[in-house]
Amino acid sequence: MQRRPLGGGRTLAALGAVVVLAGAVLPWWRLGRPGELPPLSGNAFEGSGILVFLVAVATLALVALPYAMGDRPTAIDRWISYAMLAVVGWIGLLFRVVQLTLEGAFRFDEPAQVFTNGPGLWVAGIGLGILARAVYRMTREPAYR
Repeated sequence: MQRRPLGGGRTLAALGAVVVLAGAVLPWWRLGRPGELPPLSGNAFEGSGILVFLVAVATLALVALPYAMGDRPTAIDRWISYAMLAVVGWIGLLFRVVQLTLEGAFRFDEPAQVFTNGPGLWVAGIGLGILARAVYRMTREPAYR
């Protein structure tokens, strides 16, 4: 049985992954005006946004891996693995923002629509920020093995 504590960095990484998952299902963009045809919208499951979702799932799997392995140590459970996931997530998010910008999906009538037309994009970015902070915190923690 694994008796090692989860640690602050891994707890923060799991929290960041859950926030990213919440952001993945929320709309990332929306086009349309009130009273017109139903607005067009999309979330993380389009284009490179799927990378952000997969990073969140992989992060949760990586947090749970040492407990699934039992008493045997795992070499993949290091801060560098979480760092690589965070980098892939940020690349996926930034590439999707560039795609949406080039497609003209970011058209706003009011300044507040920057936040209200794509809350999932912001929530996913916050979750990736939490994951990046978790990686920094893991580099400051003592090695478990």
